[in-house]
Amino acid sequence: MIAEYFIQVWGVLLELSPALLLGLLIAGLLHVLLPPGLISRHLSGKSYRDVMRAVLFGIPMPLCSCGVIPTAIGLKNEGASKGAATGFLISTPQTGVDSILVSASFLGWPFALFKVLAAFVTGMIGGVLVNLTGKKEIEGPAAPLTAGKRVRPSAEAVLRYAIFDLLGSIDLWIVFGILLSALISILVPAGYLAEADWTGGIVAMLTMLVIALPLYVCTTGSVPIAAALIAAGLPTGAALVFLMAGPATNIATLGAVYRSLGKRVLAIYLGTVAVMSILFGLAFDWVLGDAGGTVHHHGTSGSLLQVTSALAVCALLIFLLGRRVAGIISPSVERAAEKPGELVIPIRGMTCGHCVKSVKAALESLPGVESAAPDLRAGEVRVRGKSLDRDELVRAIRRAGYETD
Repeated sequence: MIAEYFIQVWGVLLELSPALLLGLLIAGLLHVLLPPGLISRHLSGKSYRDVMRAVLFGIPMPLCSCGVIPTAIGLKNEGASKGAATGFLISTPQTGVDSILVSASFLGWPFALFKVLAAFVTGMIGGVLVNLTGKKEIEGPAAPLTAGKRVRPSAEAVLRYAIFDLLGSIDLWIVFGILLSALISILVPAGYLAEADWTGGIVAMLTMLVIALPLYVCTTGSVPIAAALIAAGLPTGAALVFLMAGPATNIATLGAVYRSLGKRVLAIYLGTVAVMSILFGLAFDWVLGDAGGTVHHHGTSGSLLQVTSALAVCALLIFLLGRRVAGIISPSVERAAEKPGELVIPIRGMTCGHCVKSVKAALESLPGVESAAPDLRAGEVRVRGKSLDRDELVRAIRRAGYETD
């Protein structure tokens, strides 16, 4: 039983790894090559075009909830409309270039492309509804964009972003998805769920929706889980509901949306994701059926590319997990006292490299701030500059979606 389980784990790794590595590489290139401020510069209006730009920008970005929340809040603070920020917030965690490639590897290109279409339409509807139902606001000029430091295009910059910022923010969920997928394959025989009463039609989709809405699942890590459920007999449309609602919503995301964008936006956000995931699940079963989501199995031997990629992913996951463990068990370092011209402010809510970058950008956009150095492990940020106003710094941190004393 144990040996068979680890064989299944290795099989999932063989399927996942080539697409995951390629997706991370493409995402790293996009991050390095896109000019700073490109996204927020085009999202300040309240027309459907601004929502569409936000959704199109968000679809290829490999951001899960922990990364997309501060990014969306940052866009809003830089002048993007609430509708554009909502469209970005809905569509981005459902896709990502890495998730698209992994979905195609496990379930085929028809399923992967249908999921992209679903994310686009859902984000558009949510964003447009937010703009249409919002009160008429006096639109001033967008907040000034800071030039920021341009990341020099280099292999080191690409790999550092891909490994530490992206993979480092979803590594635990990738591991969770792999282990749970293998467990489902062992415990639930192929076709078993097809015989259960609750796995048919709308009942299965509502069940997946109830499970997915409060649950945090990474979009890439959830693909192997969905593939295992489909192999066990779950209708493909119900699995699509899980893949749409799970990454887009969870308790933390809902709280952040309410706190930053208000209860009206939260109601539209949650209602859009819930209703559209069910409608697209039904549409998928009607248009493509099971043929559109065939689970691909290549065995446990694998090609040279698959084996090499799986070993590389294993090495990266072990390295990242080791860094996490070392940060937990190593003795705390005595913090240096504040020097003249700097302030040290505690921060709650930073969980990954995306959070660090969001806090840094929010603070360095303020006048008088020369540099901001967030410390993820210590839960603080060290700000240097002239005539620093602590209250203003605290407000900037809270606008970015984080808490402080």
